[in-house]
Amino acid sequence: MKFLSIVFFPIITLLASVAGKAEENSAAPFRVTIDVSSPGTEVSPNRYGIFFEDINFAADGGLYAELIKNRSFEFPQAFMGWKIFGNVALQIEDGPFTRNPHYIRLSPASHRERKTGVENEGFRGIAWEKGKKYRFSAWGRVGVNQTTPVVLQACLIDEKNNSVAQTDMVITQKEWKKYIVELVPSKTVDQGSFRLLLNSPGIVDLDHLSLFPRHTWKERENGLRADLTGALKELNPGLLRFPGGCIVEGTSLATRYNWKDSIGPVENRPLNENRWNFSTKKRLSPDYYQSYGLGFYEYFLLAEDLGATPLPVLNCGMACQFQNGKEAHASLEDMDVYIQDALDLIEFANGDISTKWGALRAEMGHPRPFHLKYLAIGNEQWGDEYAERLERFLATLRKKHPEIRIIGSAGPGASGQEFDNLWKHMRSLNVDLVDEHYYASPDWFRKNARRYDTYPRSGPKVFAGEYACHTPEKSNNFSSALHEAAFMTGLERNADIVPMATYAPLLAHKDAWQWKPDLIWFDNRSLVLTPNYYVQQMYSTYAGNRILPLAGEDGKPLAGQKGLYGSSVFDGERKSIIVKLVNMNPSDCTIQLNFKGQDEQIPKGSGIAIRLHSDNIETQNNFEKPDNIRPVSTILPALEKNRLDLRIPAYSFGVYVFPAE
Repeated sequence: MKFLSIVFFPIITLLASVAGKAEENSAAPFRVTIDVSSPGTEVSPNRYGIFFEDINFAADGGLYAELIKNRSFEFPQAFMGWKIFGNVALQIEDGPFTRNPHYIRLSPASHRERKTGVENEGFRGIAWEKGKKYRFSAWGRVGVNQTTPVVLQACLIDEKNNSVAQTDMVITQKEWKKYIVELVPSKTVDQGSFRLLLNSPGIVDLDHLSLFPRHTWKERENGLRADLTGALKELNPGLLRFPGGCIVEGTSLATRYNWKDSIGPVENRPLNENRWNFSTKKRLSPDYYQSYGLGFYEYFLLAEDLGATPLPVLNCGMACQFQNGKEAHASLEDMDVYIQDALDLIEFANGDISTKWGALRAEMGHPRPFHLKYLAIGNEQWGDEYAERLERFLATLRKKHPEIRIIGSAGPGASGQEFDNLWKHMRSLNVDLVDEHYYASPDWFRKNARRYDTYPRSGPKVFAGEYACHTPEKSNNFSSALHEAAFMTGLERNADIVPMATYAPLLAHKDAWQWKPDLIWFDNRSLVLTPNYYVQQMYSTYAGNRILPLAGEDGKPLAGQKGLYGSSVFDGERKSIIVKLVNMNPSDCTIQLNFKGQDEQIPKGSGIAIRLHSDNIETQNNFEKPDNIRPVSTILPALEKNRLDLRIPAYSFGVYVFPAE
């Protein structure tokens, strides 16, 4: 798989050049003051995170590296994704996996010149790279009366129907057994398929046909795409919210995300319908299902790999309210099963290996706890019926697990009567955080940079769990990223109110998406990092430890005066003062940074500027030009008399890092 290089910004490795005249004093600079003598709110280590939802083929066909679709023949249309030829029959009795009962039986074709076999189309095609290794596995057994082994031929087929890799898999046993072979293609292909032929006399039964690249993230057998996971790692997330989103709710309670179905042996995890398969009317995806190959165990592992705090979201006994009326909800009398799911999840994540669920975690390969601290109950639920169900969760969880911080919902909107009503409920129930979502216009993001300046400083905190500067069905561009950067100065300034935030959605397959915009776009072999990605990366890489007061000429937070936005933090690990500045204007401007404090607190020496800028605010990164816009770094001159005049480019977001004790 092709991995695009990702910019990461540790100070000591920045590509830097002297700014020279670009940083000369302006005749009339706009004065900004940073008070370095008064470090304020401590910045949460979970400050900027990522939110994963299986939308846009983000899991199967995306982050989860499996290349075969419908590998266990459990789709409602059992051969969806497959071409079958010759003598192929679907079977359901005496299979190897109780929760995936279907398997196929291959028998010789009716003539010696004909073939029996199956061919899989993958997820909008299958891609592979020349010379790389790919692992095909299948569970198989020879027919009851078979006395000799059965030979299968596994092939990688290119766009012109040519085999570019093939190998034999020999099935020898009458009992179900897993068989594994490797394929090494002779050419790189973007839109191929996988073919399996019966290549000898005899009958063979097959189940769980699986094809993975040998190279996955951390080389795990049931692994993740290395390039996509690497891009997530480079975001430096402090938090991972999973698995959704609307898929947690399900189109019905029967199709809600059930975390218990997503753990244990991968071959025996049952199929689930994806909430997004028919939700986007103009882009129906009837082949969109969840294999649960990427399940809760893998999510917890991913959080650990990324150095992020895990934040699971659980169903609260309510199906998607957009798609259903109240009749789709579990009754209050039936809530015990949902509450028990929450208790069992805490045990799975944190429990001793002597417990039922802790023992299963250890059996899966992780005897150490996952250190679960947060749990969200419900996604975008609303109304009194949600508050009634959440109250029952809280009564049990507060008693049995007071150490777990509970997150409630503010619904799907960012304002209005329902939003206000939910906040009243959340305060009354005394949840720890309230999950606010906003997919809004550029104008909304500009105007809401001061949103949290006036929020009550007591009671539940805010988790900005899903947000994006959003124009429906419009691809990510620099304008949306710049507006998000401006809005995030307000999130950063109000770290005491908003300790955690995650952009959404995270991933989108370019040929199988349901929602725009998205942070990372990918096809079956490569990826594109959007300008929005770089904004998130710059904020998370330079999140700091303490908030520093930053004010404009009017003494107020810099949140739109003359089209400028700003925030500042102190970073104790880097021993640096970090200033973030956004210029929303179509022309350059000069900002005079004034550092207020004792002499020993003022930055010394040259700083570094990391800037994201484009002369065209509609600039996009795409598969043809993935690097149209990315951060560029320069060296800044030293301060004079505790100040520095900065020439700020038009349409730019910059992180300015100054050495300070």
